[in-house]
This record gives sequence, C-alpha cells and structure tokens, in this order.
Amino acid sequence: MSIEVRSIHKSFGSFKALEDVSLHVETGELVALLGPSGSGKTTLLRIVAGLEKVEEGQVFFGGEDASIQKVSERGVGFVFQHYALFRHMTVFDNIAFGLNAKPKNLRPPQAEIRARVSELLKLIQLEWVADRFPGQLSGGQRQRVALARALAVRPKVLLLDEPFGSLDAQVRKELRHWLRRFHDEFRITTLFVTHDQEEALEVADRIVVMNKGRIEQVGTPDEVYHDPANVFVLNFLGNVNLFHCRLDDGKVYFGNIGVEIPGVASDNARSANLYVRPHQFQITRDAGTGTSIKAAVAYVNPAGSVVKIDLKRETGEMIHVEISQAEFAALKIVRGDIVYVSLRDVTYSEYQI
Repeated sequence: MSIEVRSIHKSFGSFKALEDVSLHVETGELVALLGPSGSGKTTLLRIVAGLEKVEEGQVFFGGEDASIQKVSERGVGFVFQHYALFRHMTVFDNIAFGLNAKPKNLRPPQAEIRARVSELLKLIQLEWVADRFPGQLSGGQRQRVALARALAVRPKVLLLDEPFGSLDAQVRKELRHWLRRFHDEFRITTLFVTHDQEEALEVADRIVVMNKGRIEQVGTPDEVYHDPANVFVLNFLGNVNLFHCRLDDGKVYFGNIGVEIPGVASDNARSANLYVRPHQFQITRDAGTGTSIKAAVAYVNPAGSVVKIDLKRETGEMIHVEISQAEFAALKIVRGDIVYVSLRDVTYSEYQI
C-alpha cells in the first residue's frame, strides 16, 4: 500500500508545523522522517495516521483519498516511543487488544486470535513472556510487544514514532537490525520518525530530511549523505569541517591545496566555503608533493572502529580527522607530533559573489 501526501499545511496557533509538504512512499518501502526537534516529523506522521487534521492538502493510501476517513478506517498500525502498553494486561492480551476491540461482526473467532497472537510472539521471539505484564519486561522487549500489537490487526501501513528513542544505545542498535530484517521479510509499507542520523542511514530505504516544517531532501541513505542538497542536510548528517577559503584561477584554495569547483566564475567570486567530512582527510609524516597542510596533533582518541584526531594548523584553525586503525598503527602518531594533512575528497562546496 503506497502513501502519498500532497501539499500539506498544518499550524498550531501562529506556529507553522508543516508548509506545503508533499511526499510519496512506494508500496513496501521503509522510509525515515529525519530531522531535529520541531521540524514537523511527528506532525506529518500523525496526519498520515489521521490523528491530526490538516488545514490544506490531502493524504492518499494506494491512490485513494484517505483524508475523509476516520483513524479506524485507515488500516494503520501505530507504534509510539513510550510503548503505550496496558500495564494491567499480560503481553498476550496486549497484543490481542486490537483484535478483541473490533466490532463484533468484524472480530475474528477467539481461536483465530489466539493463533495470530502466538504467531506474533514467535515472530518477535518472546513466546516465553506471554503471561507476563509489561512492568516485568525490559525496554527492548516492551517495544517489540508494542510492534506486535500494531501488526496484530494486519495494518496496510506501519507508522513508527521514534520507536527506539527511549532505549539505551546497545538495545537500539539490536532493534534496528531486527526491524530491518523484519521489513525485508514482510515488506509492509513503513514510515518511521527519528532524530538519530545513524538509525536512519542504517535502516531506511529512503530518508526524508526535514527542517522547520519543510522537506530539505529526499533520497537513499547514500544520496543524502554523499550528495547533500544543501548545508543543512550536510551538517545534520554527520560531523563536517568548514573552511573559509580564497579563490584563484577557478580553484578554491585551502592552505596550499587547490580544489576545483565546477561553474565558479573566478573573476567575480570573492570567497568560498569547503565542507569536508573527517574521514576525507589523509595524514602523512612528510609533506610529499607539497599539496598538504602542516599541523600539530592536538588530541588522539583511538577507541572505536576509527581513530579520531584533532589537528591544529599554524593559523590556529582546528581540523577534525578520522582514520582507520590500520593507518593509525602505521603512522604511530601521538599528541604533539607534526604531521601533514591532505584531502581525499570534498563533500560539499559553495562560493559567494
């Protein structure tokens, strides 16, 4: 079931939560709504679910106008950040709740409900907690139960509102992998809200980057990370170094390193900015061909899969660099060493006239 929103506008008093937002989610896609707090992510999700009314615009499910449908008629499964499980009900009864709450003429027989709940408990690998209450479960287990409850009614689309936001880092990582495997197997059209860049890049088929009620960019994780549409997307999706540079003969110069920017009118442009991610630098012990910058090692953090290094130029400007453990072992650098840094690549550039 595809989801489409067309020209959505939504305000809360004088605050414009969404301004002319349009988006199409293909059947079977897993799409992340990513952005800072207040960017409109959850408002858009609630509008798709029917929990918020729009001032202008429409919502379509499978090409049919869902704007005039009630929440119960949209066939949506909704998972909240804080589980919203019924504390007085067992895990089994929580999952069965949506089925038992259906009108009598639409409610499945009890044997079918039991079979479906048992199937979902097996799917989320929690058969052994069926008779427990939510208070007896870990956060990760409760979130899986909440997901199973949403799936019990066999929704057309699945909506997740920061489903892992209240969990610790390790549990979040485990559930991200679980959600991706689950989606690959069942292909339910899924829209989920997150402010966690790593989560969106790791889980989603496509990412919708939002800011101040508008969509800044829509693309695959690779597209939004490596080819950002603007500086906001660039900065929001990971760490980046910003360098204010000079222009000369069609090139932007960072120290004595020249970088070509297509379309630069060098006779008119006065200044430029280069944006370089930490992993796009190379560190060497010698100056090489001269297209490198001399710097002192100010800080080294070797913990983790990459080594994080802060370098201080003679101008006082700091450069944040990430290199592999293998490169670090070969360089054997420590705080205070003098090294030379060059560019492997540039993520984004802009110039001013």
